[in-house]
Amino acid sequence: MQKTLTIGNLTAKIPIIQGGMGVGISLSSLAGAVAREGAIGVISAAQIGFMESDFSTNPLGANLRALKKHIAKAKNIAPGGIIGVNIMVATKNYAQYVKASIEAGIDLIISGAGLPFELPSLVKGTGTKLIPIVSSLRAAQIILKMWMKKDGVLPDAIIIEGPLAGGHLGFKEEELTRGIETSEYEEEIRKIIGYVNEFAGTHNSSIPVITAGGISTKEEYQRQFELGASGVQISTKFVPTFECDAHENFKKAYLECEKEDIIIVKSPVGMPGRAIRNKFTELVSKEKIPIKKCRDCIITCNPATTRYCITDALINAARGNMDEALIFCGAKAYEETEIRHVKDVINDFIL
Repeated sequence: MQKTLTIGNLTAKIPIIQGGMGVGISLSSLAGAVAREGAIGVISAAQIGFMESDFSTNPLGANLRALKKHIAKAKNIAPGGIIGVNIMVATKNYAQYVKASIEAGIDLIISGAGLPFELPSLVKGTGTKLIPIVSSLRAAQIILKMWMKKDGVLPDAIIIEGPLAGGHLGFKEEELTRGIETSEYEEEIRKIIGYVNEFAGTHNSSIPVITAGGISTKEEYQRQFELGASGVQISTKFVPTFECDAHENFKKAYLECEKEDIIIVKSPVGMPGRAIRNKFTELVSKEKIPIKKCRDCIITCNPATTRYCITDALINAARGNMDEALIFCGAKAYEETEIRHVKDVINDFIL
């Protein structure tokens, strides 16, 4: 019998959440296509308005406008489907992105790249479901205790993002460079799930836990449920799909990369990230690229000292200018060999 994923009063017939990928990689086309198949589609709010005509002069306004547009488009693609938005805690004007998403009727908000302490108060009185991202038992403990103490609420679900995930990662750079063995991190997953279940139980509730990072085969998918997960988050495998919003050159970079091309980079966000080696990563490893214009995207970025503008680097990726782009990816991007449909990717896991 096919498993489902229930988050509050929302039930996805397929227990897969498509990970939010910015800038411009998971927008309404991908999120809508995933939700239409019965899984949960996720839009990344990161600099989502980069294609708006006034983005350079009014980035916040452009982003909030585009966010609402893409939520509406995704819901139109998947009537009755479940659509979420990923909003990084490190985002400047974080509260405004949360409120805009709620106004647009978003079903759930996923938040990582920091601990989302203020999220419950921002959605109070709405039906929007809340899903924080953690990578350690300590982070899960802090969020659960803080949310309960401050707002008297529990997360509607929790995502555990492991060391094989793409983009920004909640690990020390030396941990990622050394490499964390699957068996080693599985123990952490068990500890987090055990603690979450115990904490929820003391409040007569339950919190589904979703695991993420490097899940690329049916066997790895099924293993997550053996560990106690209620669902999985998949990102990398949705990039080389016809429905993905990414530029064709971005998808091509996944198909052409080798295992040794996938590296750990330093990000202006303050966290290490996983990306595909290219001319840009080689350049920024040696020298600083002066920032011509700051678009106030990340709280932790200091334009005077950062090695490069992450907005410019990710927009270049979204536009297909790969030599000047930061190409975020998961640890197993090199396994991808062809462009397929979202339905085919989902079927790899459930059939």
